[in-house]
Amino acid sequence: MKLSGSSRFLLSSAAALAFASPAFALDGADLVAKLNAAYATSGATIAYDQVSVDGSTVTMEGTKLVISGPESKSINIGEVTMEGVEEQDDGGYYVETVALPDVDMKEADNSFSVRDMQIGGLTIPGNPNGGTIDDMLVYETASTGPLVVTAKGKEVFSMESSEANMTALEDGKGFDFDADLKTIKADLSQVDDAKTKDALEKLGLMQVNGDIAMKGSWQVESGDMKLDQFTFDFANVGKLNLAFDISGYTLQFVKAMQDAAKAAEANPNKEQANQAMGLAMMGLMQQLTFKSAEIRFEDASITKRALDYVGGQQGVPGDQFAQSLKAMVPIMMAQLNVPELQNQVSAAVNTYLDNPKSLTIRATPANPVPVPMIAGAAMGAPNTLPQVLGVTVTAND
Repeated sequence: MKLSGSSRFLLSSAAALAFASPAFALDGADLVAKLNAAYATSGATIAYDQVSVDGSTVTMEGTKLVISGPESKSINIGEVTMEGVEEQDDGGYYVETVALPDVDMKEADNSFSVRDMQIGGLTIPGNPNGGTIDDMLVYETASTGPLVVTAKGKEVFSMESSEANMTALEDGKGFDFDADLKTIKADLSQVDDAKTKDALEKLGLMQVNGDIAMKGSWQVESGDMKLDQFTFDFANVGKLNLAFDISGYTLQFVKAMQDAAKAAEANPNKEQANQAMGLAMMGLMQQLTFKSAEIRFEDASITKRALDYVGGQQGVPGDQFAQSLKAMVPIMMAQLNVPELQNQVSAAVNTYLDNPKSLTIRATPANPVPVPMIAGAAMGAPNTLPQVLGVTVTAND
């Protein structure tokens, strides 16, 4: 039978597609292998019983997180579904969403549960050892729903939700990042120690609730790491915010730290391992430069309760104990031999104790300071540190 031109074209096209299809199909095992290669620096690997591919969806069944170390252990995860998977030109993968199963762990009358865990925009590099921003394992969003911890059958900790985001900077050389832990609640009434329980009760800390938030940026290639906000904000306690700005925190720096940690973990002689780790860290710290830092606390009534409690332990009212603190601070600061800072601290403490609103410690040197210079000043002339770092202390500003 003689085939027409159109028939021959259709048959040849079908044959070409049949032979080509396997080449374009996703390789689930390869995806997990490259995920593990990128994740290995964390000291853990992902194992599974079976991986299957359906179009752009990759499903791992019997998934486990295997944590290596002296006491390695395996954590059962279950079925993990990756949707919107695309293979990239570099051999890596982009995953639109990763859905993780809910966790329900129980042991006797203790339990831990977390719901609605999901990762969005996961990039798995083809070569995690390349040393550039394109060779990093990164995500765009990560979130969870409610998290609950119970002890002795009673809820002792919970969190309504959490969310973290990473956004590529316009120059493509780094990231903005932020995270929020919403509606955290802790019940400390289960504390067994009577003295601790009494202190918590008088300080009004038997039940605490609040939020934690973080925001910053990382210029990966230059190593500029800036944390603008790391806030612990709890009702009837206060808001504590930490911030800093350093440079030299490059991918090479991170990898060197990870390699040093691995070497220490592999060394059976722990004393020798700790010494080697310390020396390695001292060497790495020389690559960092300090730009600025800030610690700020905004009071929400905890200061008065703390003064009343400590004063009560000494048999005096809280306001009288505050007055004694005002007298003690200059004496303690005088021992440090930093007259300029002594006056600042004394003035700030007096202002704060009279009307507790905020207390702020800032370190803003005129020019960035190499970390080795800070270490040298700390060891050789510690009283010069406030001047080297440009330290100021203020209250109620």
